Amino acid sequence: MQQTYLRFTPEMKSTHTILIPNMLPLHFAMLAAGLECDGYKVEVLGNCGSQVAQLGLKYVHNDTCYPALLVIGQFLDALQSGKYDLDKTALLITQTGGGCRASNYIHLLRKALQRAGFSHVPVASLNFSGLEKDSGFRLSVPFIRKAVAAIFYGDLIMSLRNQVSPYEITKGQAKAMATQWVDTICDWFRQDKGFHGKEMKSTFSKIAQDFATIPVVRTPKVKVGVVGEIYVKYSPLGNNNLEEFLASQDCEVNMPGLLGFVEYCISNMGDTIRLYGGNLAGIWGSEGLLKYLDGFERAAIDAMKQAGFHAPARFLDLRNMTEGIISRGNKMGEGWLLTAEMVELVTSGYENIVCAQPFGCLPNHICGKGMISRIRAIYPNANITPIDYDPSATAVNQENRIKLMISVGRERLLEQAQPVQQVPVQEPVAHLNTQLEEIPGVR
Repeated sequence: MQQTYLRFTPEMKSTHTILIPNMLPLHFAMLAAGLECDGYKVEVLGNCGSQVAQLGLKYVHNDTCYPALLVIGQFLDALQSGKYDLDKTALLITQTGGGCRASNYIHLLRKALQRAGFSHVPVASLNFSGLEKDSGFRLSVPFIRKAVAAIFYGDLIMSLRNQVSPYEITKGQAKAMATQWVDTICDWFRQDKGFHGKEMKSTFSKIAQDFATIPVVRTPKVKVGVVGEIYVKYSPLGNNNLEEFLASQDCEVNMPGLLGFVEYCISNMGDTIRLYGGNLAGIWGSEGLLKYLDGFERAAIDAMKQAGFHAPARFLDLRNMTEGIISRGNKMGEGWLLTAEMVELVTSGYENIVCAQPFGCLPNHICGKGMISRIRAIYPNANITPIDYDPSATAVNQENRIKLMISVGRERLLEQAQPVQQVPVQEPVAHLNTQLEEIPGVR
């Protein structure tokens, strides 16, 4: 007999508080503000700790990938906390609709809720592929536009904060400025502004120029890029506060933005038709949408460069970086994008890379760990360390492996800093002539 679950209905919009699992704190704060402008009451969860993973293990099969365990464990931990009225609480989870197991998290979550005694808590799906056709959770066009703006703003603020924090004279200024800008943009979204094209492009420059005013001292530091499965790559809960740990090791962190993954999903729609056939209109639509986003991407890149910061490559350039390395037909999970991000980091000065992936995530093991030797063969300076994350992995072992990677980066940094000693040509020649004269019979 097929199990039925309580659905999120349109009437719940005004009565229920929707809990959202955290992944990107800056981005998700702005996304939440966009939902609030649409009339939803939302809260981005911040509960962490070992109990989250343990709850996930208790109610989800341990062969399920690590992000599912953490997301479901975070939901259950919040529901058990006593903080919420369970009759007026709902959960929101994303579904990509691709071949990744993440699209099935919602079914695992509903089963876990039933087993834990929370079957009366409805689950809403945030997806763009119509997977939950009977859900009362609807995405309005204004919210979608705010979501796109939040991705651009979030990526920009995250990158600028990470480029300033290691060098700032007064510690904490970059982090405070990032929080200030996120709060400002959230207020704009609640007032239904700040997400139009001209507003966004103008704001990009203001944000970059604002970060450029923070006093810094640029001393050589190990530059570390972070790639991997989307949740473990970004979520402090999923990667044991990786970004904070790298900062504590006096590193500059480069975390490629969320926009690349969004554009990757859009690009895949066209690639599927190219590879397997279909309506050509899908290719035109995919490329048209990418070109639309590229206009904003160019504006953000220009704003960063004009303010004196490093800017990432455009997505349309990024997807060409995998030629001769991996096919764009490899698009399960993060697919070819994961390889492309590693190549882009290596070629832009961030050759020290942590490849964070859940243990058992086959697509990312192939496109991440499986491509490291190929990338090293092409780029000998690549210093890449794959790190597996799962409930049984200890933070100490993960950090020790990362420290070894950083130590190699420091050694190379010292080698580059040492001046090359040039020996005058005449000295060894004169010395040789003297030696020859001392040999009998040689004049």
